[in-house]
Amino acid sequence: MTSRDYAMTGSDLSDLISTNVASFPLTAPKTPEPEVPELGGPERRRYRTIWISDVHLGTKGCNAELLIDFLDNTDSEVMYLVGDIIDGWRLKKKFYWPAAHNDIVWRIMKRARRGTRVVYIPGNHDEMFRQFTGLNFGGIEIRRAAFHDTADGRRLMVLHGDEFDAVMLSHRWLAFVGDHAYHLMMKLNLTVNAFRRWLGKPYWSLSKAAKHKVKNAVEFIGKYEEVVARAAGERGVDGVVCGHIHTAEFRMFDHNGKAIEYWNDGDWVEGCNALVEHHDGRMEILHWPEEMKRRLAAEAPATTSETGTAREAA
Repeated sequence: MTSRDYAMTGSDLSDLISTNVASFPLTAPKTPEPEVPELGGPERRRYRTIWISDVHLGTKGCNAELLIDFLDNTDSEVMYLVGDIIDGWRLKKKFYWPAAHNDIVWRIMKRARRGTRVVYIPGNHDEMFRQFTGLNFGGIEIRRAAFHDTADGRRLMVLHGDEFDAVMLSHRWLAFVGDHAYHLMMKLNLTVNAFRRWLGKPYWSLSKAAKHKVKNAVEFIGKYEEVVARAAGERGVDGVVCGHIHTAEFRMFDHNGKAIEYWNDGDWVEGCNALVEHHDGRMEILHWPEEMKRRLAAEAPATTSETGTAREAA
């Protein structure tokens, strides 16, 4: 039996979890349905491909409700999970796994069962799954990296991107210190957005706004994008899709006279973004809080109109 033929069982996964992240329960929900029922119907947006990364399940910073809304309102032929879907770093320190995080796992696994090709490329925070590269769990392929051919013939390299982070490569201890400071910022972000919800205002990322105000952070992001795009060019592809730095972005770079596309699919902690490919090969970054705001605004007049009609009839 080859690695490609092997299908990881629930007990195999439990053993992996107990070994790597204490008692972290990455299993399908025990009940046949998730706590938050899945929405369905023909109104779902249909894409050829969806990329998401940096969900950080197992942390309070994960915007699970927004991701559930995204998963319930979109569908695709292929879905790439581009790393840091689970935050093993934090789970090793403190257990945190609310029902909404199980609901996300349930939805992704259901996509795989109903025919969506799901490719999981572990990142640095869920690196414990990298040892299972080439294997398959519940229809989800685990890969170290992947190559994706778009509908219009472009070839894209897909990887998490921590391979090109100088801090991760040279000063791993500093990455853990930065991770601690980042999660402190996430806690403050939760407080700010709880207050905004009380005021009836939409989601807003404090950490994202702060990052764009800090010169060093902006310089790091720019350099990172350049390095990743150059690596794609050296591999002879047309572009790259990555995550890791929690900054959704599209840029064009030149490598030896060839144009190289750089796509970052963002995250579900700060910006709550996804990258999608339409059926004609066109790529688009979705900023889901804005998408939700537009959808709810479009639904509001219809609701008001229906209420008014009912009152008139009465």
